[in-house]
Order: sequence, then C-alpha cells, then structure tokens
Amino acid sequence: MLPPGKIPPEKLGKFVFNRLGARDDGVLVSSGPGIDAAAIEFGDRVLVASTDPITGAEKGIGFYAVHVNANDVATFGARPRWFLVSILLPENSDEGLLERIMEELHGSALKLGVAIVGGHTEVTPGLDRPIVVGTMLGEVEREKLVTSNGARAGDAIILTKWAGLEGTAIIASERGEELEGVLGREIVERARSFIEMISVVEDALTANSVGVHAMHDPTEGGVTNGLHEMADAAGLGFRVYRGRIPIRGETLEICRFYNLDPLALISSGALLIAAPREKAGEILAALAKKGINASVIGEFLDDAGTRVIVENGTERPLERPESDELWKVV
Repeated sequence: MLPPGKIPPEKLGKFVFNRLGARDDGVLVSSGPGIDAAAIEFGDRVLVASTDPITGAEKGIGFYAVHVNANDVATFGARPRWFLVSILLPENSDEGLLERIMEELHGSALKLGVAIVGGHTEVTPGLDRPIVVGTMLGEVEREKLVTSNGARAGDAIILTKWAGLEGTAIIASERGEELEGVLGREIVERARSFIEMISVVEDALTANSVGVHAMHDPTEGGVTNGLHEMADAAGLGFRVYRGRIPIRGETLEICRFYNLDPLALISSGALLIAAPREKAGEILAALAKKGINASVIGEFLDDAGTRVIVENGTERPLERPESDELWKVV
C-alpha cells in the first residue's frame, strides 16, 4: 500500500516515467526524478510548465496553489506568467467557499503579475475537503534556463529563508487553538504569518542573475527530501551540516510539541541552490540586498551513495523521508 504524500521514486520509475506518451524534440526537460517542471523550446525563448495540487491545507488553499506552482517555474530561472486551475469542492459546499478560494487565487496571481487563463471547477463526490490543482506557465531566455538536474560535484548547497516554513504555517492554522494553549498566541500568530514567505520567485531570479547550476524548492518531505531529489536528478551525493540549516524558533517549538522532524516538514518558501563554490558569497550578498536570508549548508559530492548530515561532529546517513511530517498532524 502506498503511503500518503508523494509517490516514492522507485514507484515513479516503475509505473510513471516509462509511460510518458509520444517523444517530442522540442521538449528540453521532461519528467524525471527530482524534476518538478518541464521546459519546451520556442525559438530563442523557453516555455516552463509545472503542475501541483494542494491537498494538505484548506485555509489559504488558493494562495498556496499559485505560489507553490510559481515556485517550481521560478526554479528553472523563468518568470511565472500564466496559470490554469482546477477546483474540486466537497459535496454540500456553499458558494462562499468557492468565492473565498477564487479571491485567494486572484489576489496571489495579481501580486506575482500572473494571469489566470483557464481551468475547471466542480463539486466532487467523496471529498472531505477542497482540492485545488494548479498549472503554472512561465518563460525565460534560452541561455538563462536553469534545470533542477544541473548540480555538479563540489557545488555549494545554499538554502534560502528557513526550513519547514509552509508546514509551520499550515499546522499553526489548522491546529491553532491547541497550539495557543501550549505555546501562546504570539508564537502561533507568527507561525501562521509564515504563509506570506512561501514564494521563492524573487529568491530564484536573484540567484540566477549571479549564476547557478541548479535550483529546487523543497516541498513535500521538506529540505531532506529536496536534497535527495536534487541529488537524484544529477546523480550525485551530498554532505550537509545540521547546525548550518536555518530553522525558525516557531518551527522548532511546533515540531517539538508534535514530535516532528523540521527537516522533513514541507518547506515551500525555502529554496535549495547548487552553485559554484566561488560564486556562493556573491549569491548570498545579492540575496541579502533583497532582504532574503540565506546560508551555505553543505556541498554536493561525486559519490551518489554518500548522502550524509553532520551533527555535533558526527556524520550519519540522511535518510529519505517516507512521507511528509505534516501528515502526522493534519
């Protein structure tokens, strides 16, 4: 039986990646391990497309749908431009729910300069919560295209913002009353506000302006799974340092209470970057000018079998999460 969350990579290889329809020479990047978007050549421009559902949250679902999909497009160095969305509502939903979701979609798209150009809306039997599935399209100059499988051995691994941002915001919203009784309202309100930081469009475009080899936003399975996905895509290993991975205090408090691993908690809002080590300082400086926190947390290794984390001076394997920590709570 398959666990909740993303389908494991070995199952994708067995059932998905070998059934992708017709071959098209215009497709520069297609589906594969650790690859969250496709790149299609159009002359001197490249169309970048990505699709993702929002299934683990109800509050702010339209906001998440726009930004999570925009993030995937931005990791290819492309600016998000056009959005299609399918809204699936539970039976007995009222018009107010549809209106709220559309207001969230509209406001989020407007903020990013994205046009909502199509989609589908229905009431779906069997659902206990709404599901929103988005497809984002963007474009980039051919020479500026970055792919998530482009990391190289020796590259510095940079993480922007903080691990676990999206998961923290979702848990604080869905379990707010319980958390306020334990941690206090101030901490919970700050944690809820992390939803405002889940876009990595500015992070990605800023880093790409300096020069990077690959970028990837760590969604389900958090930073840990994101590292594995980047390494899978490039056929590499990695070494990261636990003390260098930035985590907000609010995330740590919530994870302690629910006994969660913050590194395996959905982390939209953070961005993993593989960059030449000699450019790492320049990238950090460029991000800092935009007010974006970032840290070098490790490096990619030539040996794909070495995927480790160093904590308190001890190196140990960093295992791939079976599913996101969020599913233990919501």
